[in-house]
Amino acid sequence: MSETLPMEALIRTSGEGLYQIGEKILAGERITPDEGLALFERGTLSLLGALANHVREKRHGHRTYFNRNFHIEPTNVCVFSCQFCSYSRLYAHRDEGWELSMQQMLDIVKGYDGKPVTEVHIVGGVHPKMNLDFFMELMQKIKAHRPDLHIKGFTAVELDYMFRKAKLTIEEGMHRLHEAGLDSLPGGGAEIFHPDVRNVICADKVDAEGWLAIHEAAHNEGMHTNATMLYGHIESYAHRIDHMERLRSLQDRTGGFNTFIPLKFRNKDNDMSHVPESSVVEDMKMYAVARLYMDNFPHLKAYWPMLGRQNAQLTLSFGVNDLDGTIDDTTKIYSMAGSEEQRPSLTTAQLVTLIKQAGREPVERDTLYHVVQDYTNMDPEQIQTDPSLN
Repeated sequence: MSETLPMEALIRTSGEGLYQIGEKILAGERITPDEGLALFERGTLSLLGALANHVREKRHGHRTYFNRNFHIEPTNVCVFSCQFCSYSRLYAHRDEGWELSMQQMLDIVKGYDGKPVTEVHIVGGVHPKMNLDFFMELMQKIKAHRPDLHIKGFTAVELDYMFRKAKLTIEEGMHRLHEAGLDSLPGGGAEIFHPDVRNVICADKVDAEGWLAIHEAAHNEGMHTNATMLYGHIESYAHRIDHMERLRSLQDRTGGFNTFIPLKFRNKDNDMSHVPESSVVEDMKMYAVARLYMDNFPHLKAYWPMLGRQNAQLTLSFGVNDLDGTIDDTTKIYSMAGSEEQRPSLTTAQLVTLIKQAGREPVERDTLYHVVQDYTNMDPEQIQTDPSLN
């Protein structure tokens, strides 16, 4: 009761229109695109945060998930030239980038032998020589070495190029990769779906319809995927709602998405460096509206390396219930874009402590959100001294 009264009072004082939206959210009813837009345009941070936290706690309580994972980035050489990208190097200038051999990537996997990681995340640039057959062989070798390791790999941008080059339909290509060992898809490459924005920031890569078709094919293949949105650059609130509506509609059909991940645009060393970055207030508003609008997505994730540790803690009061994973200090996508964390790596103990400091309950998960370990009641001293967590 003590939580309900202040919430109702906050909604009552929010003004005409927002009051009705708040009542719908508390009743568990779906909000419309127009109502989502109204939240962005007129909702105060206190109202949005209170509503998003209400929805988050109704669904997950104080539980905050993370996993033990590591990244492999096969190459930053890419045939595409996205305006916002600080990471890739065009194929014509590939001497300025890196290309890992298959053996180098397998050596990275073997470097985690004996460590309790549950996932390897494989994403990188679109390199003409790293085709479907190359990655099928890589995954088969990873699975032969460590069968229990979940392979989450390849953005829809990478997959679109692989399938077209192999002259396969999306469904044929997805089936082959799944059989070779691919377990799930990350959500990268979505950026902003609306063509008015997409044609400016990433005109030459797969369009919204292609991205959605690839994820739908993965869902139909029995695989789960994630979804992202790159926000805080030249898009409008209406473009954000359009993006989330397309994802919400696909989720209604397939139920295959695990997580929605808003990604903050960073302006370091790219062709959009003149565009200012969003404020922390705008970041929190984005997470809150995402939690309220994406009602059929079970999880909302914040990438702590991109936001920084303190801001990631703050998102846990604005609807977020997942902070990704321990990552490792080799990943370059974040640091090259100007992220808050230039060497993004946390031990399990550090991540558990980070979550506890925010008043939440840290729960280690696997990629599909099965609980691996609940650290809620673990003694702080044990967390810091347990060698398996450091």
